[in-house]
Amino acid sequence: MVKIRLRRVGAKRQAHFRIVVADLESPQNGRFIENIGNYTPTTEPPSMTIDQERALYWLSQGAQPSDAVRHILDKMGVMAAFESQKAAAAAARNAGG
Repeated sequence: MVKIRLRRVGAKRQAHFRIVVADLESPQNGRFIENIGNYTPTTEPPSMTIDQERALYWLSQGAQPSDAVRHILDKMGVMAAFESQKAAAAAARNAGG
């Protein structure tokens, strides 16, 4: 199973996170498949960047976001886009068959 999760980088007390796509069995800071964004909680307000196209691709392939990443994706509007994409695909499937 593939997860979208946070990978901690940065010095002590200066946490930065990369949003990565990784296999479920790999350790938190171990191997990952793809880096799709960054999250810096120490700035005010916290800064977030994400490659929305790649996030949508991995979600459509069945990748499961962690709770923290799901919250970030909600704030960035990726989850809403994914839900509408999924609903459109279901409607097309129902209309065709």
